[in-house]
Amino acid sequence: MGKHGVGILDLDVEKLKQMLNEALCEEWLAYYQYWIGARIMVGPMRSEIEPELLIHATMELNHAVLVVTRIIQLDGTPVLNPEDWMKLAHCKYEVPSDPYVEVILNQNLSAERCAIQRYKEIADFTNGKDHTTHQMATTILNEEIEHEQEIEDWINDIERLKEDIKKIRI
Repeated sequence: MGKHGVGILDLDVEKLKQMLNEALCEEWLAYYQYWIGARIMVGPMRSEIEPELLIHATMELNHAVLVVTRIIQLDGTPVLNPEDWMKLAHCKYEVPSDPYVEVILNQNLSAERCAIQRYKEIADFTNGKDHTTHQMATTILNEEIEHEQEIEDWINDIERLKEDIKKIRI
């Protein structure tokens, strides 16, 4: 983005770059959380959920690409050291120490809800002031909302499956 393009933004560009760098850190952590969780997950519906979690991981990586591109367009420097990811991220990485499918899904659900809040904040901050970042944030926000719904659906399906198994045992 050229100097004039940055100059017409009606907002605190330094604050925006900070918000985007925090989001970038969260995207890297989300990518890994999805990816590793999908790989180690055990339990009912694992074979159906695993490939979907890997797709979510790829989408989180794509979000990171969009965010880093925007940081650079704003003449910023993206976070360069992975050691800073945990320090800057508001959405925390949860170690999948229990690989049970419901635990993994609930960890990812928590991360998605945090991401929804992050991109709502960026969208609100840029609305009417930075159309490019606003469009990017709302696009990512919509995908995060879809991820939340998919995870909630899987959790509900597992709950129904457990209830059906209880009925069979009776």
